[in-house]
Amino acid sequence: MKIIVPMAGIGSRLRPHTLTVPKPLTEIAGKPIVQRLVEDITSVVNQKIEEIAFIIGPSAKGFPADTSSKLIKIAEKLGAKGSVYVQEEALGTAHAIYCAEKSLSGPCVVAFADTLFRADFKLDANADGAIWVKQVDDPSAFGVVKLNEGYITDFVEKPKEFVSDLAIIGIYYFKDGDKVREEIKYLIDNDLKEHGEFQLTNVLESLKQQGAKFIPGKVNAWMDCGKKDPTVDTNKKVLAFEQEAGNNLVADNVVLNNSEIIQPCYIGENVVLNNSKIGPFVSIGADSLIEDSTIVNSLIQNNVKISNADLDNAMIGNHAKYNGKYTSVSIGDYTELI
Repeated sequence: MKIIVPMAGIGSRLRPHTLTVPKPLTEIAGKPIVQRLVEDITSVVNQKIEEIAFIIGPSAKGFPADTSSKLIKIAEKLGAKGSVYVQEEALGTAHAIYCAEKSLSGPCVVAFADTLFRADFKLDANADGAIWVKQVDDPSAFGVVKLNEGYITDFVEKPKEFVSDLAIIGIYYFKDGDKVREEIKYLIDNDLKEHGEFQLTNVLESLKQQGAKFIPGKVNAWMDCGKKDPTVDTNKKVLAFEQEAGNNLVADNVVLNNSEIIQPCYIGENVVLNNSKIGPFVSIGADSLIEDSTIVNSLIQNNVKISNADLDNAMIGNHAKYNGKYTSVSIGDYTELI
């Protein structure tokens, strides 16, 4: 089994936090989004992962030089080979996947690194593929699927009139990755674009017309990491899941000086808390110093210094310094507000 992870987008909706760190490498409860994503997929498919292939953007679009090495380490932690490809130009979802054509073979999962999920789902050996979906209140903003007797019959992109409320969340399983690669190549060779891009939904439709049977993989929770507020909310949900699983995310060497931690929280290595009340639903990255502050429901990265703060629904980047009474702030890496 292989996992293909397109993640070449610059994450402009999450700025300023993605100016120095690609969105999929932004940490949620102590782990990069993309690491949590591939771990979740591994637990769902319940199969040995042979390779994880990541498709990133060029360095000119904000991908640091060490991005590849970080991604390869994530794959290796799961016992898989890590491969990294570069999508030089954004030409659609199918084109992004095709950038990893050398890895696109055999059974594979394709997962776009914009979302996290929780699911109780096992792959059906009789199906040609699975498309993970979530029931939503407003399907007009999503690609949706229609079902008949448990199989997907139609793919509809952002329907203006109601046809289904099962939204595609961007995670797919294909029994035959070679066939997917051939269909994408056909689109590209014949310049078959929709809205100026090569779309994966066209590949799915073509495979379906050739007799492929796709089933829906329904998820219990779908967590967005596209903008600041949903990302902070995702951090909250992940911390709750970790607590339910009985996982302690507070490092042993955290220094507590007249301070209190209200679970669930993630507190990284070498964090010092002075005269502060932290939690619930707070993540604080390693080597950070928090003084004279109260923080709830917030996502704080590494090497951060915070004092005299009363934070709720805040997101603060790496190496930032903050001293003040603003509550719901969004501060990027290396920013000082003192």
